[in-house]
Order: sequence, then structure tokens, then C-alpha cells
Amino acid sequence: MNRTDLRVLLEIPDHWTPEQALAVFELVDDLRERILSRYEAQIRQAASEECAPSLPAERSSDTSDTF
Repeated sequence: MNRTDLRVLLEIPDHWTPEQALAVFELVDDLRERILSRYEAQIRQAASEECAPSLPAERSSDTSDTF
């Protein structure tokens, strides 16, 4: 399973007050910092693997299909 499989659609209400929006923003920011402090090495490794270019498929040793 890759990261795109885990995405969740979040609806952001359009009726929040600026204070409510700030409180949610600060909560999410704090959560992000806490997760990063605990899992930084694993997050960096996963991000590196996700961004690495895919290797081309190996060519078959059977050359009967070549032109």
C-alpha cells in the first residue's frame, strides 16, 4: 500500500471563525511536530523510497522477439 492509498478526503467547514481556524491549524501543526520528533528517520526513509525513480524492467535474455 502506498501513501496515495491512505489519503482521506477532509472537508474543511466554511463557517469557522478565524479563532477556530487558528486553533485547528495550531493543533495540526503540533501533531505534525510530535510525529516528526518520534518518527523522523522513518519518515525520511519512506519519503526517499517514494521519490526514488523506478528501475526499468529487466530485459529478457530471449532475443527472438527483437527486430
